[in-house]
Amino acid sequence: MPRPTDPAPTDLLRVDDELGDEERLVRDTVRRFTADRILPNVADWFEAGTLPKELLPEIGRLGLLGMHLKGYGCAGMGAIAYGVACRELEAADTGLRSLVSVQGSLAMFPIWKYGSDEQKDEWLPRMAAGEAAGCFGLTEPDHGSDPASMTTRARRNGPDWILSGAKMWITNGGIADIAVVWAATEDGIRGFLVPRGARGFTTRNIHKKLSLRASVTSELYFDDVRLPGSAVLPGVRGLRGPLSCLSEARFGILWGVTGAARTCFETAAEYARTREQFGQKIGSFQLTQRKLAWMLADLQRAQLLALHLGRLKEAGTITPEQVSLGKMSNVRTAIDIAREARTILGANGVTLEYPVIRHANNLESVLTYEGTEEIHTLALGQAITGISAYR
Repeated sequence: MPRPTDPAPTDLLRVDDELGDEERLVRDTVRRFTADRILPNVADWFEAGTLPKELLPEIGRLGLLGMHLKGYGCAGMGAIAYGVACRELEAADTGLRSLVSVQGSLAMFPIWKYGSDEQKDEWLPRMAAGEAAGCFGLTEPDHGSDPASMTTRARRNGPDWILSGAKMWITNGGIADIAVVWAATEDGIRGFLVPRGARGFTTRNIHKKLSLRASVTSELYFDDVRLPGSAVLPGVRGLRGPLSCLSEARFGILWGVTGAARTCFETAAEYARTREQFGQKIGSFQLTQRKLAWMLADLQRAQLLALHLGRLKEAGTITPEQVSLGKMSNVRTAIDIAREARTILGANGVTLEYPVIRHANNLESVLTYEGTEEIHTLALGQAITGISAYR
């Protein structure tokens, strides 16, 4: 039996000992919520391809929506507390973490950072409470990694704007009450708040996904949608606006995927302790122990990287390149751990009776969204060489 002072087998380096009291409270609160409300249902939601919108106000009551923002009913917690919340949410399912991070970092953040006082007052308290859902419209059917080439347009028409175009792969799009949509204008790229029900604004959910199934993913269509002048975000122009939002979301991702990886590791370790083949536990085999040892080493490195970047963010010194390194490295690590865990579970690893294949499939989407692995590789290559390989 381990002594009381021994570290947990899944946290050999005592990474969580570095958390403060507030961060531990967030960790324990989210773990209880996911254990009670999510884990008993998430495999069924994944199989059915749905995630109940009713979860949003429940999460809002926990203070997790826009929790890293100040005012307007937001909790105003630190970056590490936000990262810990993302980690524990994604330990249950990536779709759940996506629901929360899109709401807080991609929909609420641009309103909080760049919106007018009227926009903030109208939307942020409702979104923090989970009474209104938001989404972020940047990616287009023909322009994913190259948002500067977007074809969605907004043109002036008297005091109003006319918005035309389409967005693709939009998390929360089908349930959103407000869409933060980025469009090209004569004055550069601008952000617009498009409410559900605006004439000419329609959504269509994307089905037949084999990844992120417990998540609503949608297409957004804008057929000459007339918006008042007050719909534009006044505080930013150009790609700096959406890219700053993506940096916020990527920070949550580089924490979140460590939760998915931890769940896969814990599942594989428990399976190895109980599964018997050739008359003995498979955890007694050297090959299995080697897999587990490297999975743990990789997991703890990813956790330490997330913690370090959290400290940089709280100090106000974090850079987009550092976030790119964290997102690129930790997502790849999480995928590798999920795949290795699947081999330990054998054929049982491909069923929803265990969480491993669900996490592995979800992580394939995370590898692509909020900047593909290739794009983050090039961002780091530019930081290293001073040469852009994009064009």
